[in-house]
Amino acid sequence: MESFLSLFDPNQDDGFEEEPELNGNSSGGGSSSSDYETDANANECSVVSGMPTERGNLIFDFEQGMLPPEPQLGNVEYKLKLVNPSKQRFEHLVTQMKWRLREGNGEAIYEIGVSDAGYLQGLSDKDMNASLTTLKQMAHSLGASTSVLRRKTIAARRAVAEVLVRKIPDDQHNIEVRVAVLGGADAGKSTLLGVLTQDELDNGHGRARLNMFRHMHEIQSGRTSCISHETLGFDALGNVVNYKYNEMMTAEEISDRSSKLVTFMDLAGHRRYMRTTVQALSGYSPHYAMLVVSAGSGCNDTTEEHLAIVRALDMPFFVLVTKTDITSPDATVQELCNLLTTIGCRKVPFVVTNTDEAISAGSNQISENIVPIFCVSNVTGTGLNLVTKFLYVLSPGISNAEKDRLEQESCEFQVDEIFRVSDVGPVVGGLLVQGVLTENMAMKIGPLPDGSFHPVTVNTIHRNKAPCRVVRAGQSASLSFSMDQDVPTLRSGMVLLGDIGNSLDEPYGTFFFQAKVSVLFHATAIYVGFQTTVHIGSIRQTAVIRGIMGGERLGTNDCASVMFEFVGHPEYVRPGMRILFREGTSKGIGVVTQVFPVNKTGIK
Repeated sequence: MESFLSLFDPNQDDGFEEEPELNGNSSGGGSSSSDYETDANANECSVVSGMPTERGNLIFDFEQGMLPPEPQLGNVEYKLKLVNPSKQRFEHLVTQMKWRLREGNGEAIYEIGVSDAGYLQGLSDKDMNASLTTLKQMAHSLGASTSVLRRKTIAARRAVAEVLVRKIPDDQHNIEVRVAVLGGADAGKSTLLGVLTQDELDNGHGRARLNMFRHMHEIQSGRTSCISHETLGFDALGNVVNYKYNEMMTAEEISDRSSKLVTFMDLAGHRRYMRTTVQALSGYSPHYAMLVVSAGSGCNDTTEEHLAIVRALDMPFFVLVTKTDITSPDATVQELCNLLTTIGCRKVPFVVTNTDEAISAGSNQISENIVPIFCVSNVTGTGLNLVTKFLYVLSPGISNAEKDRLEQESCEFQVDEIFRVSDVGPVVGGLLVQGVLTENMAMKIGPLPDGSFHPVTVNTIHRNKAPCRVVRAGQSASLSFSMDQDVPTLRSGMVLLGDIGNSLDEPYGTFFFQAKVSVLFHATAIYVGFQTTVHIGSIRQTAVIRGIMGGERLGTNDCASVMFEFVGHPEYVRPGMRILFREGTSKGIGVVTQVFPVNKTGIK
């Protein structure tokens, strides 16, 4: 073991220089001095009509009188007017729209009547109608659709408008946003999803949540114990597509009729199932987290635990305060504001009270470091229309450049769930981390107990309960294999890798890996020999710390290079993967910097 630990490189440069952010001491804001940037001292909630609210100068808030200058990157475009452009100008505008759509993964937002400097000059009704017609023609030439999000009249009877342009990629049915649903066991997560997806209000006794449960013990106890997937669709005009859209609606029809699909992952709220919850957050890499809090019980230990995990994974999130028909949400919202503006979080709480604020919150979720807060009731339906409008505007947060880079890499599919279907055989569900996966593609699955990988061929692919032919990086799917081949015993945490046919680059599992870690919290100190549950993508396994470089112990907020050893079986790990480890209330995060494959080290 001593000779093996000599391979452990404490001086390896891994580019992991974000210790202040890992410890929660980063403000998360840019360095711009714009009047519309959120000031560090503005993270306080003022009380208006008894309801805490944040008026933190959101961009795209027409009430401010002007917007910041037009961003050079991203999916937002300002246009003063689009009246009778020449043919050459029209072609230039179409090319520009295509680029903005690519930046937004198929979605772009146009601000009409706004100069590049951000001044709301507005247009007359005649010019505004002509500009919207031109914009619609531009979108039509690209096979895209347009919908006016809002239209505001300013001084001198002139108007400004915000338009959403959406183009579904040619090889996809729709644009998908994955949302993980978190919160305590009594917060009403399953009930909320039942109301949103079934379009039927709850009776106050949990009727709406029955369709979300998958096991008898869940129905009997009323507690979710496993990951449940539900979908909510939107058509091109922003109308909700769910099981009440028409009679006999199926999940496949919802996917086919929707231009945008929000996939919810209903996660367990009880502390007993915390490992399953963390595994889903790490393995499925949702675009957003939805934290559900009961107005009656407020922010309990589970709420704070889930918030800490979401912050550790650097995942954008928003909050829904439920059960407002039973008690006033004021105290809970104030408690949330205090929690979100602490030094360890430093977010900008924004209480959404109308449609304009819902659109602004959805447009600025990531760029403005805000956390939208919605107050809803599953019994009366209060506030649910604001949530659906927010979800309609919300878009995947990955940049187009990063998406293209991931698609150029070789295939890597993380296995998170395993099913056995009659007449089909084993089926695996999970996330395609990188690459492009197609039907009849030769892959290798593993690692097996000896660390090796087994060749398989992907037979069919399903996404959102509907068959498809291709899956791209960042998309979740379920795969089946050819019936005429031998498939090894499968388990969660395995990966499917593209078969490159080069024996020199043969993939192998590993027991030992090195990571640069930061301890978020530990009551005392961590020493060599400390056992912890490690989450890396869909991997969830107990690991032992075998070495701490530069010291003998780690405490809260300490950072160091650490050697881990998996206890049970080898896993496929590569440098650059994000790691989260937890044991009881102890938590830490980091990045894998060095891996020691079984076939190269000979260990175990």
